[in-house]
Amino acid sequence: MPGPVLIAPDKFKGSLTAPEVAEAVAAGIRAERPDVEIRQAPMADGGDGTVEVALAAGFSRIPLRVSGPVGDPADTAIAVDGETAVVELASASGLSAMDPDDELEPMAASSDGTGEAVLAALDAGVRRIVLGVGGSACTDGGAGMLTVLGARMLDELGHPIAPGGGPLARVAEVDLSGLDPRLSEVELVLASDVDNPLLGERGAAHVYGPQKGATPEQVRLLDEALGAFSRAMLAAGGRDVAEQPGAGAAGGVGYAALAAMGATMRPGVDIVLELVGFDEQLDGAGLVITGEGSIDEQTLHGKGPAGVAARAVAAGVPAVAVAGVCDLPEARLAEAGFGSVHALSALEQDPQRCMTEAASLLTTLGRDIAKLHL
Repeated sequence: MPGPVLIAPDKFKGSLTAPEVAEAVAAGIRAERPDVEIRQAPMADGGDGTVEVALAAGFSRIPLRVSGPVGDPADTAIAVDGETAVVELASASGLSAMDPDDELEPMAASSDGTGEAVLAALDAGVRRIVLGVGGSACTDGGAGMLTVLGARMLDELGHPIAPGGGPLARVAEVDLSGLDPRLSEVELVLASDVDNPLLGERGAAHVYGPQKGATPEQVRLLDEALGAFSRAMLAAGGRDVAEQPGAGAAGGVGYAALAAMGATMRPGVDIVLELVGFDEQLDGAGLVITGEGSIDEQTLHGKGPAGVAARAVAAGVPAVAVAGVCDLPEARLAEAGFGSVHALSALEQDPQRCMTEAASLLTTLGRDIAKLHL
């Protein structure tokens, strides 16, 4: 009998969560090989879906209603297990937290909701907070998050400035004296696969601002505003980390966490692998199945499936993947540790049906994988 099968996929964005992907593939394997033990460890990379993955691994959900990126309420949650909490920026201050009918507001969008989620984690009494960043709607340098946690952003007259990245151009003073003292008592881990600095051509505004609706002129203004914010932060005693890789993550939320909240940064996929106990579940496995909606060159740069495949290969366990589509040649897949990729597009040529019928198609792929690899 083959060893256990470990199913550890990321989400199929816009279609299925990572736990749903894992269960759909598992159903196909069970149908073909009911004698095989199946283990599930849904994955994420620190962005959208990280809390759901932690919940699937046994964490408890604390639901929250926070201030969304453009002011409307957003429903989110933190995941708590003992002394560790997982906070996901995407569902609090991200594009996914906005109503699809809302217009993007690149100059006014803020990270307030993420601050409220961190505050909830502190209130839960944890000793370690994993802050997953990715998919943000804001470019405010994390100023909104810091404000919720007790800091003040003041103009030349000593008045608080408005939320958002645009108003940061008027910041003359950052006052960190009121920052929640509990932050100094917890370990804050910034989970991100982004290595951009805060400012410049590779910075938060230039690289990611257009995705959030910023025009070229707004990109320039946002970059200048983040520069003013970083100078005020330095004057307030914040750490000099504007050039540090990851400071540009999530519109500069990475900068605020590193400069003022004592955070350390680690690759999101490594953090999630630890949260879900991946290495323990890998022990004794005969096959690993990972995947995500689109396996492409970006997958190989810090995304969940690449991290899973690397761990599997290091342990001498073969790894295969499922995907909606795969845009990588076999040679690149082999270099990354993927023995093969099984794509929905090979079963169904209509992309819309691949989205709406992803679960049943993944079950079919699960059966195919069982026939080929077990």
